[in-house]
Amino acid sequence: MDIIKPLPTYLLQRYHGWKATTFNENEPWYRRLASEGQRPRAMVISCCDSRVHVTSIFGAEQGEFFIHRNIANLVPPYLPDGDHHGTSAAVEYAVTSLNVAHIIVLGHSNCGGVAGCYDMCSGQAPELNEKTSFVGRWMDILKPGYERVKGLDDEAARRAALEKEAVLISLENLNGFPFVADAVKSGDLSLHGLFTDIGAGSLEHYIPEQGFVHV
Repeated sequence: MDIIKPLPTYLLQRYHGWKATTFNENEPWYRRLASEGQRPRAMVISCCDSRVHVTSIFGAEQGEFFIHRNIANLVPPYLPDGDHHGTSAAVEYAVTSLNVAHIIVLGHSNCGGVAGCYDMCSGQAPELNEKTSFVGRWMDILKPGYERVKGLDDEAARRAALEKEAVLISLENLNGFPFVADAVKSGDLSLHGLFTDIGAGSLEHYIPEQGFVHV
């Protein structure tokens, strides 16, 4: 396949640097991870945005988090229709096979996916309404959130509120998965909504009846 090219040199150099330092210094740990399998304590659903660095935010070690990234950290509604569902598959595996104790939905500021949803719903991005737009159809998940924030007076406030709606709708949809609801009910699983401001480095935790509260 002519479209497949060699890895960029800078990535190769970084790999060799990692192998010679971090890996060699912790080789027994890596061998243990390989032989014993993963036992992550939590699943984190975060955005694909390259500025959202989950392991750095929480100082996580390799093997600690089961991380799933997608556009705007969204969880779709439970829909067992026999089609392809990457996020739903990741949630199912985390809960039923890995038995994670926590699922964390991590939203963030200045999210391009959320901005796309806002523009689509407000008539500013008609191209996202086309059936051929993968981004537009994915952002349909967030449309109920737009309906909840569209009454706010200030556009900047509406956009910021919609970023947090992405977290709330994902939590609502998670609870619609029977195996998630059962694990939560039994006390084996807890759900968490977080929001990070990229520029400020701040973190907010969603608390029912209080909203998002700085930690």
